[in-house]
Amino acid sequence: MDLEYKNYIERAENEIELAQVILTISKDSDKKEEFNLSKTSTFYSAVISHSYSAKSYLLKKGIKTKVPEEHKKTYEEFKKLVDNGEIDFEIFEFYSEIIIRANELLGIFKLEKKKRGDFTYQKLNEANKVPAENSLKNAKLFFKNIYNLIEN
Repeated sequence: MDLEYKNYIERAENEIELAQVILTISKDSDKKEEFNLSKTSTFYSAVISHSYSAKSYLLKKGIKTKVPEEHKKTYEEFKKLVDNGEIDFEIFEFYSEIIIRANELLGIFKLEKKKRGDFTYQKLNEANKVPAENSLKNAKLFFKNIYNLIEN
């Protein structure tokens, strides 16, 4: 069990680091040029991803969640720990916001992708900038809190 939860916490940390890199590339014209990307390319929607921190903590507590609906089950099990007072509600709020924002942006992305227009893609990318920055900030704070819970 120890190895499994550690794998998820490492994966969460890697996802956050990757999100930071993607956010940096999306904002920096020189970086885009370095990677032969269009100056108008942004990857804000990729910054917003599901955090593996919660799953890692659940595994540490001996709680496994599996497909189907693994994300939903993880969310529900995590919420039970909050309801029992084992986890601070503020940490759960960060987790909830990350999940909600990811789901909203996936829905927006699917809708906009159907339209297939250049203008639509540019609008989508720019519209995702602020949510991506907020999601990354929240993911880092959530990870830090979960990491501290796991280590203590």
